[in-house]
Amino acid sequence: MIKKYSVLICVVISVILIVIATLVYPGGSLLDKNSVGFEWSKNFISNLFESKAINGLENPSRIWAIIGMAFHSVGYGIFFINMAKKISSRHAATILKLVGAFNILFNFLIVTPLHDIMVTISSTLSLLGLFYITVFILMTKRHVFKFSCIICLLTFYYTLFLYGSGNWGLLAIMQKISFICSMLLILGLEYFTTREDFKHIKPDGQKIQATNR
Repeated sequence: MIKKYSVLICVVISVILIVIATLVYPGGSLLDKNSVGFEWSKNFISNLFESKAINGLENPSRIWAIIGMAFHSVGYGIFFINMAKKISSRHAATILKLVGAFNILFNFLIVTPLHDIMVTISSTLSLLGLFYITVFILMTKRHVFKFSCIICLLTFYYTLFLYGSGNWGLLAIMQKISFICSMLLILGLEYFTTREDFKHIKPDGQKIQATNR
C-alpha cells in the first residue's frame, strides 16, 4: 500500500512542509528587504533554505524547507523510476532510471551552498526526463496527458529562461506555477497511466502498426 502511493505520500508531505516553512519565514525579499513574512509573488522557494532571512533575522523555516525538499526529491525520483517500468524502450527506460536516481541527489543539493549549480543540473535532468516521457506520451491515446506534458515543458522552459535573463519579479511567480504544473502532471502520469498505454510502441520508439488479415 505504502509502495503504491509512495509518490503521492512524498509529494503531499513535501507540500505540507513547504507551506509550513512559508508560514514561519520571518520576511524580506529581493524586491523589499523589509517585507514581513513569505510573499508568494515576491519570494523564491530558495529563500526558505537560508540560515537567515533576507531581512536579517534568524530563519526558522529552513529545517521545514530542507525536510520538505527531501521528500520532494525522493517522490520525483521514484516517479521517474516507476515510469521507466511502463515504457518498453530500454534506452528510454535506462535514461529515466538514471534521471530518477540522480534527481534525488541533485534536487536535495539545491538546499546547499551549491544551489545555483544544482538548480541547473536538476532542472536539466528533470527536463530530460519529462522530454522522454512526453515523446512516448505523444504516441499514446492519452490526449489529456499529451496536452499536459507540452504545457508543462513550455512552462518549465519559460521559467528557466526567466532565471537566465534575471527577470526576478516574474520568475518568483512562474517558479510556483511551474512547480504546481509539474507536480500535478507527475501525479497524473504516476496514477493514471499503465504499461498498457505504451505496449503498442516498439522498443525503438515506433508505433506497432496493426495488420489486416
